[in-house]
Amino acid sequence: MGGMTQRDDREPEAPVVAVVLAAGFGTRFDPDNPKQLVSVDDKPIVCWSIEAFEQNPHVTDTIVVVNPQVRDEVERLVDEAGYPKVRMIIDGGAERADSTAAALQALGAAGIPPRAKLLIHDAVRPFVEQSSIDGCVTALDEFEAATVAFASTDTMLLTEDLGDRKVVRSVPDRANMFRAQTPQAFRFETIRRAYELASRDPDFHPTDDTRVVVDYLPDVPVAIVAGSRTNMKITTRDDLPQAEQISLEIRKRLARERMHQVFAQVREQ
Repeated sequence: MGGMTQRDDREPEAPVVAVVLAAGFGTRFDPDNPKQLVSVDDKPIVCWSIEAFEQNPHVTDTIVVVNPQVRDEVERLVDEAGYPKVRMIIDGGAERADSTAAALQALGAAGIPPRAKLLIHDAVRPFVEQSSIDGCVTALDEFEAATVAFASTDTMLLTEDLGDRKVVRSVPDRANMFRAQTPQAFRFETIRRAYELASRDPDFHPTDDTRVVVDYLPDVPVAIVAGSRTNMKITTRDDLPQAEQISLEIRKRLARERMHQVFAQVREQ
């Protein structure tokens, strides 16, 4: 090359920021014991979720959004574990959308680039697969928005009110029905624009970030990324036995993978 520098017209690699939403207080779970701090297999639920993004090589930064009542404890857990990707722990709001909006404001103030990739995840989904995180990051190379979702095995019914009773209005094709999961992924400028538009709507009360894009940026397609059966949401105490079972499956799988690595190293020697 004789010392000449090659021109590179490619877009610089955008940061990938995980936003872990742990601000809900979960009164359906236990009004005196926030579910984010309940342990599954001796690990607090919020730590399972943070570690999923810590382990992913694509994720560059993590921001944790907390209920002010659990902030001290979450800060202690993060300090104790030493998660290097956690850059900020901020207070969330009364509703899920308020917590996402707080994260967007904090990231904007921190100077996050417009084309950064955001992965917004409910902390109470502790067993998100690495393949789903990878799928979100990859989908944002082609789309402005994406969501992890799991194909429904049940027939879904669309209903309407008839007097004081619900009746079936239609039965959608099951092949097109998915259960929304998280993370839900967006280019920063896209989700920020959607929230700006939504904030002008007095009837704005979404429980889902994908819904904000679908409702307020209807021309922006949202790609589906494959979720999993194990990417469950812990809502009540009745969900804990299933969560413990999934954590046991994960522990067994990791043990098998470590054993295979040991055998592979022995064969190489």
